[in-house]
Amino acid sequence: MFARYLNDLKKEFQGYNLSALLKDLLAGLTVAAVALPLALAFGVSSGADAASGLITAIVAGVCISLLGGAFYQISGPTGAMAAILMSVVANYQMQGVFLATMMAGILLLLAGILHLGRLTTFIPAPVITGFTSGIAVIIALGQVDNFFGVTSQGDSAIAKLLSYRTLGFSPNWTAVGIGLFVVVFMLVFPKKWNSVVPASLIGIVLATAFAISLGLDVPAVGEIPKTLFPESRLSLSAVTLERINGLLGPAVSIALLGMIESLLCGASAGRMTGVRLNSNQELIAQGIGNILVPFFGGIPATAAIARTSVAIKSGAKTRLTSVFHAVGLLLAMFALGPVMSRIPLSALAGVLMVTAWRMNEWHAIRYIFSHRFKGAMLQFFVTMVATVLLDLTMAIVIGIAAGLLVFISRSCSLEVTVENVDLTRLGLDGGDGRGNDWAVVYITGPMFFMTADVIEQKLAELAEKELIIFSMRGVPSADITTTQMLIDYYREATAAGKRVLFSSIQPTVRRNFERAGLVEIAGEDAFYFSVDRVLKNLL
Repeated sequence: MFARYLNDLKKEFQGYNLSALLKDLLAGLTVAAVALPLALAFGVSSGADAASGLITAIVAGVCISLLGGAFYQISGPTGAMAAILMSVVANYQMQGVFLATMMAGILLLLAGILHLGRLTTFIPAPVITGFTSGIAVIIALGQVDNFFGVTSQGDSAIAKLLSYRTLGFSPNWTAVGIGLFVVVFMLVFPKKWNSVVPASLIGIVLATAFAISLGLDVPAVGEIPKTLFPESRLSLSAVTLERINGLLGPAVSIALLGMIESLLCGASAGRMTGVRLNSNQELIAQGIGNILVPFFGGIPATAAIARTSVAIKSGAKTRLTSVFHAVGLLLAMFALGPVMSRIPLSALAGVLMVTAWRMNEWHAIRYIFSHRFKGAMLQFFVTMVATVLLDLTMAIVIGIAAGLLVFISRSCSLEVTVENVDLTRLGLDGGDGRGNDWAVVYITGPMFFMTADVIEQKLAELAEKELIIFSMRGVPSADITTTQMLIDYYREATAAGKRVLFSSIQPTVRRNFERAGLVEIAGEDAFYFSVDRVLKNLL
């Protein structure tokens, strides 16, 4: 694995020159402009603070990118990750977040070492779409406090929303005005300009300028430390067995989300660049990055498709783009700290409201519903609701379970058709009455215990037939229940003087019949390649 990483790195920097360096530098600064408001916003929305989000983007931007599975991956705090941290902050405070992040990093590192990078391919697309929409709902609900300038209580977005019934809801209309300004500004900002200067950054700059110049009384971000080692960071004294046991569930959720987001981001970016992501190396990088981030006071990081796509479109050539983006954020933290500390929280809430809306996979949702894929619609809704009401791990498990149930219900569809033999259709002479009491049973679909009743009903229709031919070309598998049913039918029919033959059997089904004893009971002479060969042999 390490040898492949070094080989990929050698290819990446082969022929690297000053021109490529300048492209990486400009792309990195462009990504930094996009990442700055998002890092601050995701830090606040996670229940931590803006500084945590900024530090995460800086540390992850260097550590994860240098070890990553492809040059284009840009990692940092994300909305989905921030959404699942709210309950961790409420229950375990920041030391709990730091410890859960390190535990998740260890799990990701192990996943990469054990070559588990393909696990996400087992998650159905509607489940991922539903999960993304559920995360978007959580992000939007989690910003109600900041957007309206109110205070709520609870360890989840739903709990906070319900607490307004007892605490009251008295909006700070100045904060609401600032938030609405940012939302409208981002929505009407021309897309062609957004590729040069992000609307979110300009919106926050304008909102902050208004708030400072007019002396508006609205909640602000607060102090931005000019150090990568703030007072609030992981302390080894906080690592206890009791805390580890309590945080195991959140750590698994964070690791699973980090795996899903990073690998899906890599798959999407890989299609854009034509360079395939080394998924296991990416998991190792994400693991090491998330192990280190808590010691700097950061929150969980993962690859972000928004920043990654900006890097690609801005002409990134190597992973130095992410390093330059991190350096840009570090300079902004040192140089603009006093100004960033006065950014209205409602302005960041506005950014996240629009981000939550846009992170929905609307093209996929429209496709599912416009084509009326009922199974996909069920998986989407179940996963989205479970994501909002439960946690990530349970939502994914429930979504996959819903997908399996849909698959099983469709697998229960078995077609069994009984047709009387017409020898004239084969060009054979049936004038002497031969074939009048012969029948062919065509079976299509998997034969297993849930379809056994369909077969049993059709077999009951064959009481008057003297020759029964089972045509099973469309049967991909047969379990012991249905195989035993055929064995019982064969014995009963032959005891009654009838003849039972089999044709067009798939190799896997044939092997199952051999193990079950059907081939031995019926004999090799009872098995044919096709129905027409059976009839020609009989005539």
